[in-house]
Amino acid sequence: MPSSPSPRPHLDGLAEVYRDLHTHPELAFAEHRTARIVAERLRAAGYETTTGVGGTGVVGVLRSGEGPTVAVRADMDALPVREQTGLPYASTARATDTDGREVPVMHACGHDMHVTCLLGAAAELAAHRDTWRGTVLLVFQPAEELGGGARAMIDDGLYERFGRPEVVLGQHVSPLPAGFVGLHAGPAFAAADSLRVVLHGRGGHGSRPEACVDPVLMAAATVQRLQGVVAREVAGTSTAVVTVGALHAGTKPNIIPDRAELLLSVRTFEPEVRETVLRAVERIVRGEAAASGAPREPEIAYTESFPAVVNDPAACDRTRHALTEALGASRLVDPGPATGSEDVGLLAQAAGAPCVYWLLGGADPTAFASARTFEDLAKVARSQPSNHSPHFAPVVEPTLSTGITALTAAARTWLGSPKDEPGR
Repeated sequence: MPSSPSPRPHLDGLAEVYRDLHTHPELAFAEHRTARIVAERLRAAGYETTTGVGGTGVVGVLRSGEGPTVAVRADMDALPVREQTGLPYASTARATDTDGREVPVMHACGHDMHVTCLLGAAAELAAHRDTWRGTVLLVFQPAEELGGGARAMIDDGLYERFGRPEVVLGQHVSPLPAGFVGLHAGPAFAAADSLRVVLHGRGGHGSRPEACVDPVLMAAATVQRLQGVVAREVAGTSTAVVTVGALHAGTKPNIIPDRAELLLSVRTFEPEVRETVLRAVERIVRGEAAASGAPREPEIAYTESFPAVVNDPAACDRTRHALTEALGASRLVDPGPATGSEDVGLLAQAAGAPCVYWLLGGADPTAFASARTFEDLAKVARSQPSNHSPHFAPVVEPTLSTGITALTAAARTWLGSPKDEPGR
C-alpha cells in the first residue's frame, strides 16, 4: 500500500542532512562543504543567497512585501575533538588547525543541529510566504568557536549589504530534554575572554634544578593560585569562572624547559566583575613569575574577547508568547543564565537591535521520565554529556522538529502580517 504524502514535503530529508553534517564537521573558517550545502538548499527554497560573507559565512534573504527585517542566526563550525558517541554517523574526520596541527574534528557543540534547524525554518517560511510580510535575513555564521565569526561577517558589511534587522534571533542546543526550550531574559550567556600566557624560565638538566629557573613549577603555582580568584576576589552574589584549559611545557623528563604556556578561559556576566577577574589574573601571573625569579616578564595576550549575550526583556516577552503558543507552556522553561559564551550578541549590538537567544533541548527525553519539577530537569541535565564532550550528540527527534518550530514561530511573531497591509 503506498505511503501517504508528507504533510510538509519541504522538510523531507532534513534528518539526513543533519546526519551528513554531523559526519562531515569542519573547523572554524573552513566550513566550505557546510556552506555549499546551506547555499544549495537556500537557493532551492527561493532565497537570494550570498556566500563568502566574513570568510565562509552564508546569507539568505527572502522578501514578502513591506515589513520588518528579522535576522535568524545559526553557527556552522565544529571542534577539535575525537568523537566517542558510537553513533553510526559519528565523525572520523581530521583536519589541520590554525596552529598547523592535525586534529580530530567533531560537532561536539551541536552546530550541525543549529544549521539543520535553520534550514528547516527557512523552508517553512518560504513555503508559507503568503502569510507574512517583511524580510527574512538568515545568517549562517562561521567560527563561533573562535569567537571571530560574527565580527568577521559584520566587518564584511553584513548589514550594509543585506539590511539592518529589528531583532536578532537564534538558539543553542543543550542537555535539556529534547522537546523543551529554555529562554532567560537579561544576561543569558557569559562574556568570554581567552588568554595565552607564556612563562619564561631558564632551562637546563633535570639533575641540576639549582642552575635553572623551572617554568613548570612556576606554571603549577600559577594554576593553583588562579583558582583563588573566584573564591576570594568575586562576591558571592556574582558569577565568574576561571579555567586553565591547557598547560604546555617540556619535552623529556630530564630536561627543565625554558618556557611554559597556559591557555585560560574567563567567563563573567557583569563588566565590573570582568575587570576585577582579568586584573587579578594578570597580577597573579606576573607575581608568580617574580616570586620564581623568572629571567623576564611573562607574556600575556588576549586571543579572543566578546561580551555577554543579554536577552532584551521586552523582546523576550514577545518571543516567549510565540514559543508558548507553538510548543505549549509546559515545554518552555527559564534555565537561568548560562556560563557558556556566544558571539551572537555582537550581531545584535552591531544592528542596534534586541537579541533573543534560547536553549534548545537535545538530550534523550526518556532520561528525564522521572522529573517532576524544573529542579529535577536541571539535575538530570547535569548528568548528560555536555557541549564540547566527545560523547555529546543530540537525539535527532524531537530536537530537530522542535528547533524548526521554535525558530519559525519566533520569526513569524516579529514579521508583519498580510492583514496589516493598507486596504485590508
